[in-house]
Amino acid sequence: MKNHTQRKKQFYPISSVLREYLRHYKRELFLPVEYENLLQSVDSYPLMNDKNIDTLWQTMVYDQHYGKDIFEGLKQIYVLLRSGGDKKILPNLYVDRVDYCTFGNTKPFRIRIVNQYNDNHDYFYVKKADASRIYGLELEQLLSPNEINFHVDRDTLVEEHIIGVPGDDFIENFLHREDLNEVRLAKEFIKFNERCFVRLLGDMRAYNYVVEMTPDFEQNQYRVRAIDFDQQCYEGRKSFYLPQFFKNNLPVVDLCSRLINVETSHQYQREERTLIKRRFNVAPSRITRLRDSMCKDLISSEENLGRLRSELARMHKDSRFEQCRTMGEITFLNIAVSLDLHDEAPSRFL
Repeated sequence: MKNHTQRKKQFYPISSVLREYLRHYKRELFLPVEYENLLQSVDSYPLMNDKNIDTLWQTMVYDQHYGKDIFEGLKQIYVLLRSGGDKKILPNLYVDRVDYCTFGNTKPFRIRIVNQYNDNHDYFYVKKADASRIYGLELEQLLSPNEINFHVDRDTLVEEHIIGVPGDDFIENFLHREDLNEVRLAKEFIKFNERCFVRLLGDMRAYNYVVEMTPDFEQNQYRVRAIDFDQQCYEGRKSFYLPQFFKNNLPVVDLCSRLINVETSHQYQREERTLIKRRFNVAPSRITRLRDSMCKDLISSEENLGRLRSELARMHKDSRFEQCRTMGEITFLNIAVSLDLHDEAPSRFL
């Protein structure tokens, strides 16, 4: 059984500045079901996988009349996420299952939606809204090659399901397959490692990311995608933002070390930084507004703040990190220094 135990992270409320940002970019919308509504179950039972092993998720059971209203609201949320609220497809859908996660920090609900005409299913998640997680989701949208869809209503956050093979399952079941393109996977992991560090997304253990595999005319292509954004610039250790240092990623790290020399690894890092740099040019006003909100916000402890700014100051040989007053300032200074984007540093450091 996987060990998902880790120190509980503190939740941080959405500030008025961040909420105004979310409203402006249509991330805040009315949701017919809130997180607290889903807690009102009358029973639950363990969800087992196809090997009859407990997944540590509980399937919730609701009172018949209450559940009917909840399920109708959940269908509306799914339509909002997937088709912009087009209610014409509502009659085609039904809620097959509501699962509750019993481990980790966020204790999310996972909703399984099925199309009754073809039995195709999909998922989305309902979580408690946490400011640091929302910043992580926005930075993923703006700086990564991935689109991500989510909405907030008061203290409830809904997110679409990110498709892919969970990293721990991929390492166990795919890493030694004959059709694995090892070099392409190693290159992608190096680039993923770089994406996480530049924007300070932490805790990318193997079960916090997925691997997408896309058939190409010459073997598969791979994309590593984060699926957990709770640890956006929260921890104080620099190594926490580098997936290569987590023990359960070691098989992939060994693959990278065996196939990619130092010079080529640096080349891939430069390539990824160049791509991130280009993304800044796509939505400069949005990035500026997010930066201004994040630099004012409290999203970590003073202890973590002090340790991270000291470690990054030593690594970058840049004393400006020691002047950072928030994790947002550290994040955007790290982005600016890593990408040589002086105009993107917090304004008081320019």
